[in-house]
Amino acid sequence: MEPATHQLATAGASITYDIRGPLPPADGRPLLLMIAQPMTADGFATLASHFTDRTVVTYDPRGLGRSTRDDGRTDNTPTTQAEDLHALVAHLASGPVDVFASSGGAITALAWVAAHPDDIATLVAHEPPLLDVLPDADAAHRAFQGFRDAYDRNGMGAGMAQFIAMTSWQGEFTDDYFAQPPADPARFGMSADDDGSRDDPLLSESSATVPTFRPDFEAVTAAPTRVVVAVGVESKGGFTGRAAEGAARALGQRPVEFPSHHGGFLGPEFGMAGEPEAFAAKLHEVLDD
Repeated sequence: MEPATHQLATAGASITYDIRGPLPPADGRPLLLMIAQPMTADGFATLASHFTDRTVVTYDPRGLGRSTRDDGRTDNTPTTQAEDLHALVAHLASGPVDVFASSGGAITALAWVAAHPDDIATLVAHEPPLLDVLPDADAAHRAFQGFRDAYDRNGMGAGMAQFIAMTSWQGEFTDDYFAQPPADPARFGMSADDDGSRDDPLLSESSATVPTFRPDFEAVTAAPTRVVVAVGVESKGGFTGRAAEGAARALGQRPVEFPSHHGGFLGPEFGMAGEPEAFAAKLHEVLDD
């Protein structure tokens, strides 16, 4: 189903969103939002194709992709993005909604539940990359700063190589991790050339407030929203898998295992496909439970 694209003016931004299916949903089931950060709506094309039984809404967070901002800021703050989503659901007049939220979008969704608990019926929070839920939080902050420093010094290739090294490291960030030489972009098939830009939404200062965000877990636990923390079976032991386990512990639950890795729902969108059909089947199961 081809999506219908719309725009919504919120405080300081113009949010572009897509709707697949009728609105209000024809069968009375909750509308299903799929959100991420810094990934935009195009990353959900494959996953949405497996939900033809639901009305699916995807969007680009403010300042990313097709969504613009005029608030004079560049930081991708979860609380600000949560207010945009609250405005979107109010505009669609179809709440409470179900939400599948991945990566930074899962952190935004936790902020959204805490601030507006009546907006969301079920939240599946897939691998929120929260630093402070880790037992080695101080070392994780240092590792996080490491790829940002590499990006600031030497550009995209160096920053992305160090980011991959961090996220693929197994277990806690020990002295062995920090004793490694800087990650070589060539190891990952990337160029070390520096084009001088420093505005990448993943590696730059603009997203620093996402993994360092501290959700109000007490408010999330007290909310009427059913929250399910999801973790990919291939992510276990790595940063995002450990963060998912930490977030689940903070909510007094165990994470639910999903197929594949951090991008397990992806098809060919970015060249790092997961297992989207199996992932969608598991998401259907969790949402319908």
